Amino acid sequence: MNVIIAEDETLAAERLAEMVLAFDPSIRIVARYDSVQELITYFQNSTVDLLFMDIQLADGKAFEVFNRVNLLTPVIFTTAYDQYALQAFKLYSIDYLLKPIQQHELVTALKKFKMLKASQTLTGNQWDVLKELAKIPVQPFKQRFLVKSGNKLLYKQASSIACFFADGKLAYLVTNDNKKFVIDHTLEELEHMLNPENFFRISRKFIVNIEAITEVKGSVSSGMEVSLNQRIEFPVSVSRDKIIDFKKWLDR
Repeated sequence: MNVIIAEDETLAAERLAEMVLAFDPSIRIVARYDSVQELITYFQNSTVDLLFMDIQLADGKAFEVFNRVNLLTPVIFTTAYDQYALQAFKLYSIDYLLKPIQQHELVTALKKFKMLKASQTLTGNQWDVLKELAKIPVQPFKQRFLVKSGNKLLYKQASSIACFFADGKLAYLVTNDNKKFVIDHTLEELEHMLNPENFFRISRKFIVNIEAITEVKGSVSSGMEVSLNQRIEFPVSVSRDKIIDFKKWLDR
């Protein structure tokens, strides 16, 4: 499958590309464009299977592309602006993802696209396609985790967990009462299980609960450190490529 990413923020484009390839490494990202004019030039002579499109590009709003070329390529919109949702859906839209984009949301959108492509419903009326998308059930977020303590099995509510972290080949959860337990999930799996309103993966090593954050220090240029309400034996740092999305998540 060939795709194009239209995004004027370099870090956001790189992160989206990583997320797409994490879902399916066989996907080929043909190009990354940051302007309306570049997209118009490309689609005047070529096409791809799927287009990821931010609405606000470097030289204007992406909707101008649809006014200039007969673009029938399915689109997954990726944007920080929810006020354009209706206009986006009137176009050939598969989904509308608000930034910061979460991996589980992207996976759901790509699964919708693959399902509709396989059933050939993408050739039908655009509103019929959207009605079909609405029928796809959404997986509920994980509410509790089973852990082992000695010879006992306990469960911990997701809301009682301050953070998850990886150490070597093992993953742990840390509760708000400062207890640590090994869990049978990787951080990659946890990203899809946890409610993104409450949990954010700040690095390869950590997923944090917003309710457990007591302080954030630093900046985009110098790096960011997060203080939690529990003692953690490792520095809780935000990866450079996550800082912008992390700040947006905090400011929701």
